[in-house]
Amino acid sequence: MGLLELCEQVFGTADLYQVLGVRREASDGEVRRGYHKVSLQVHPDRVEEDQKEDATRRFQILGRVYAVLSDKEQKAVYDEQGTVDDDSAGLNQDRDWDAYWRLLFKKISLEDIQAFEKTYKGSEEELNDIKQAYLDFKGDMDQIMESVLCVQYTDEPRIRNIIQKAIDAKEVPSYNAFVKESKQKMNARKRRAQEEAKEAELSRKELGLEEGVDNLKALIQSRQKDRQKEMDNFLAQMEAKYCKPSKGGKRTLKKEKK
Repeated sequence: MGLLELCEQVFGTADLYQVLGVRREASDGEVRRGYHKVSLQVHPDRVEEDQKEDATRRFQILGRVYAVLSDKEQKAVYDEQGTVDDDSAGLNQDRDWDAYWRLLFKKISLEDIQAFEKTYKGSEEELNDIKQAYLDFKGDMDQIMESVLCVQYTDEPRIRNIIQKAIDAKEVPSYNAFVKESKQKMNARKRRAQEEAKEAELSRKELGLEEGVDNLKALIQSRQKDRQKEMDNFLAQMEAKYCKPSKGGKRTLKKEKK
C-alpha cells in the first residue's frame, strides 16, 4: 500500500500536510515542528505495551510523510501533482525510522535552554514570534503567553508592551481580545505569575542555588515535578525549532534561519 493510501487509512486523510497538522504554505520550520509534535504523541516509547504495535506503524508513516515534505524535489512533485514516489530510497519501509527521528531531535538540556534564553529574549526573532502569536491567537493573551518560547507570566508587561507598540505602528491589527481584555483574565494570569514565582523560589532552595542564579533553571525543575506535560511541550518546541545537524552528524542548539 502506498504512503497516501496508508495516511488515508490510518489518519483519515491523504493530505500529507493535514497529517502533520500544518498548512500547505507552511515553512520548512513549521513542517518540522508539526512532525515533531505529532510524532511525539505516537512514539512507541511513550505508549503502553499493548499500544506499541499500532504506535510503531503510525510513527513509521509519519517519518515517511516528513521525508517527503522535507525533500525539496519530492515536496515539489507532491505539491504540483499530489503524488508520491513510494519507490524512492528515502521512503523505504524498512528504514530505521526511530534512528531517523533521534538524529533529527536531540534532548535539550537546562544549559541549552539557559544559553538560548540569553540570546532569544529581546531579539528580533522573539519580536517576530510575539507578533505572530498575537496574529495566530487574535490577541488572546492566555494563548500568546503559552505559545511564545521562554516566556514566564512575569514577562507579561514586557510582552504586552511589545504588542501595543506593534498595534500603534500599524504592524498588526487591534484585536478586542487584547485591547478590551477583562480584568478577571488579567488577574487570573497575575495569580499564576505569583504562584510560578513561589514555585521557582522553592525549587531554587531545594536545588541549593544561590540567590540571583537564573530562575529559569529552578522554574523548570518545579514544572518538571508538577506540570511535566507542559514542559514536555515546551522542550518539544525547542527541539523541533532549534536542533540543527552539524557536519559531524551530531546536533547542536542553533538559531533557525528565517
